[in-house]
Amino acid sequence: MSEADSALTVRDVHKKFRRTEALRGCSFDVQRGSITALVGANGAGKSTLMSIAVGLLEPDAGEVTILGHRPGRNGIAPGLAYVAQHKPLYRGFTVADTLMFGEKSNTQWDNDYATRLVTDAQIALSARAKTLSPGHRTRVALVLALGRRPDVLLLDEPLAELDPLARRSVVRTLMEDAAERGTTIVLSSHVLSEVAEIADQLVILGSGRARLTGALDDLLEEHYLLTGAADPAGVVGSGSIVESHRHTHLVRGARPTPGDGWRVEPPNLDDIVLAYLTTIDEEAA
Repeated sequence: MSEADSALTVRDVHKKFRRTEALRGCSFDVQRGSITALVGANGAGKSTLMSIAVGLLEPDAGEVTILGHRPGRNGIAPGLAYVAQHKPLYRGFTVADTLMFGEKSNTQWDNDYATRLVTDAQIALSARAKTLSPGHRTRVALVLALGRRPDVLLLDEPLAELDPLARRSVVRTLMEDAAERGTTIVLSSHVLSEVAEIADQLVILGSGRARLTGALDDLLEEHYLLTGAADPAGVVGSGSIVESHRHTHLVRGARPTPGDGWRVEPPNLDDIVLAYLTTIDEEAA
């Protein structure tokens, strides 16, 4: 991917906290205009990576660039918005105060859009942040980010505290923003149903590195499930076995014509993600 096509570029990034290596040579690109999911187990480095991308942390080595610029320590860069996992808001502010804060603290702010998102969520402008439910707090934090009309939006576990109806509404809002404005959205998640619903690109993080990246449709096409009791080596050819469980193997490569005693099936996203995470766990053991 060329630099012009990449909204977020991560190159050989390392980050260590005392004895814990959160990131170990992590590298990947996020395509402009994509909705990219960062998927990994707890401790995989998702939040650390986002904190580096917005300038809250500095890498020990390597480089991150957003929209061609390295993140600084002087506030969130123009064109970028970020919603952290704990959805920080000023507790004493009303929702109206929060929108006013957004307007006063941003050179680019769409107050009509932000107000409409709050109204659509049926959140009272007079409600104070400290009284909001976790779901409503998430919605307001997201409005504060979207009101900036960012080119790149980073979301750390954005849907975790939403009920099914709120989740559907937020997903629709994000997809509309990406479709209408070309916003690049990067969201971390460990809920695979969320990823399948919203994302078109996938990055699997494990052991501090990007273990698999690509378009969801392409990754589904590049893998298959092979089931049979015999040795699979003679069937997979130049393909590689990612993970085996009893007589079923997830294989990356061209799909063979099934022979006697073998069954070839397309995988789902769960099959692929869980297989790569399982192999990570085995390598770490």
